[in-house]
Amino acid sequence: MRADYEALKPCRANYVPLTPLSFLARAAAVFPDDDAVIYGSYRATWRQVQARIHALADSLRARGIGLGDTVSVICPNIPQMFECHYAVPLAGAVLHSINTRLEADTIAYMLGHADSKLVLCDSAFAPLLRAALALLGRDIPVVDIIDDQAGQGPGFGGDDYEALVAAGNAGFAGVPVEDEWQAIALNYTSGTSGRPKGVVYHHRGAYLMALGTAAGWSLPQRPTYMSIVPMFHCNGWNHPWAMPIMGARMVFVRDTTAVKMYEAIRAHKVTHFGAAPIILQMLADAPKDVKGGFDHVVNAFTAGAPPPAAVLEKMRALGFEVMHVYGLTETYGHVTQCIAREDWADLPAEQQAEMAARQGVGFPMLEAVDVVDRETGAPVPEDGETQGEIVMRGNVVMSGYYKDAAATGAAFKDGWFWSGDAAVKFPGGQVKIRDRLKDVIISGGENISSVEVEGVLFRHPAVALAAVVAMEDAKWGEVPCAFVELREGASATEAEIIAFCRERLAGFKCPKAVRFEELPKTSTGKIQKFQLRARLSA
Repeated sequence: MRADYEALKPCRANYVPLTPLSFLARAAAVFPDDDAVIYGSYRATWRQVQARIHALADSLRARGIGLGDTVSVICPNIPQMFECHYAVPLAGAVLHSINTRLEADTIAYMLGHADSKLVLCDSAFAPLLRAALALLGRDIPVVDIIDDQAGQGPGFGGDDYEALVAAGNAGFAGVPVEDEWQAIALNYTSGTSGRPKGVVYHHRGAYLMALGTAAGWSLPQRPTYMSIVPMFHCNGWNHPWAMPIMGARMVFVRDTTAVKMYEAIRAHKVTHFGAAPIILQMLADAPKDVKGGFDHVVNAFTAGAPPPAAVLEKMRALGFEVMHVYGLTETYGHVTQCIAREDWADLPAEQQAEMAARQGVGFPMLEAVDVVDRETGAPVPEDGETQGEIVMRGNVVMSGYYKDAAATGAAFKDGWFWSGDAAVKFPGGQVKIRDRLKDVIISGGENISSVEVEGVLFRHPAVALAAVVAMEDAKWGEVPCAFVELREGASATEAEIIAFCRERLAGFKCPKAVRFEELPKTSTGKIQKFQLRARLSA
C-alpha cells in the first residue's frame, strides 16, 4: 500500500465506535415532539423517552452498576422493557432479557451463569422470580416494574422502577462506548443441551443489525410499529434498536390476543410488526367480527419456524404483506429474507405462498450465507435437492458463548458460523431449510430442548427410557411428543406423565402426547429418533 494512504489514521473526527445508542440521540433531535411510545392511554414523545432513559441510566450508575455488569430484566413488551434496551447499555452494563415463559429452575441457572448484579422485574412475574432466587440460593437486588394499566400487584415491595427514573438525572450523558466490540446484550438459547448457552452481542453488531433491518425491510420514515416479537427473543430481533432510525411510533400490546392486535392495527394504523408464525395463524383464524376493518397494507416479518404456506396465503388475502425471515439467537435474529421475485407474480397464489416460505437470501448486514457440504465444506449446487448445512459470516454473528470456549470453538469453524440447520439451495441462492440437524423442537417460536424434556421424563420412577421428538400441530407448528419405555412391572398413564412434566417444566415444554412402546435402538443402545419421527408421520 502507498505510504500516503498508510499515513491517514483514524481520529476522533473520522472514527466513532458504532453503537445503536446513537440512534436514540438522533431520534430525540430529529423527531423530538413526535410520538415514540403508545401503550393504552400512555403516550411519550421521543424527547420524553430519551429523558426517561438517561435518568434511569443515571440511577443504575448510582446503584453501583458499572462497565460490563449484567442487568437482568424479566418483563413483557411494555414501554419500560424498551427503555431498558437503552438505559442498561448507557450505564455501561450488559442487558440480559429473561424469557418470561421459562420455569424457575432455568431462570435460576441463567441468573447465576450470567453473574446478574441487578434484576428489574415486572410485578406479574414476582412469584416466578422469588422461586428462581430461592433455587439460586443467593439474593440479587430487585427493582419492581409496576404496570398500572395491567393492574399488577406490588411485586417485591422494595425499589421501584418509576422512582429510579424520577431520581435520575435526565442530562446524564451515559458511559462512552470506547470499544464497539463491548458487550451490549446477553441472550440465552437452549440449543440441544439441557442447559441454555449465553450468546453475547456487541455494540457494533447491534448497530449494523438495526441499519440492515431498516434497509432490508424498506422501512419508511415514521412507520407505526406494533411490538409483538418478545424482547427476550434476540432483543426483539433488534427492532428496539432499529425503530428510532426512522422515528417510528411504537405501539405496545401487553397481551398478544387477536382482539388486542386487531384493535391496535385499526386504532393506530399499524404499518409494521414482527411475529412468529403462530401469531400470524392467530390473526388469520380470528373470528370475522374481530379481524379486518382496516384499509391499509400491514407489513409483517415472520420467523421462528418455517411458516405454513396456507397461513401466508390467508394473511395476504386479509391485507398483510408477510416476509419470511430466518436467523438464530447467535445471529442477533433474522439475517436472511425471502424477497419475492418478479416471475413469481404469474404463479397461482398457493405456489407463491410456497415460494414465500423459503428462508431466502442474506440481509444487507450479513457478509455471506451459504449451504455447504458438512464433510468437504464445498457449496452445494443450486438444484433444490442437494442437502447441506447453512453457514454464515459477518458482523451480526455473536461474539461467542459466555464462559463456554469449547462451544464457541465448535460453532466457529473454517471462517464460518455453523447453524446446525440442514437446507438446500435454489437458483439465485435462495435457501430453504429441509430439516434441523439439532433435536430442537420449535413450538410457536419457542425453542424446546428435547434433551431437557427427556431429562425430566427419566426422573419418573416408572420410566426406563424416553425420547422426545417434534410432532406436527395445527396451532403451534410443532409440539413435543414423548416416546416412553416403561420399567418392567411398572405402569403409568399419559395423563400422569404429562402432569409429572408440568410440575417440573414450563407448560410449552411439556409433551402434548405420550406413546408407550419399546424404543428402537442401535447395536450400541442409542435411540433411533428418525424411526420415531417416521412413526408419527405414518
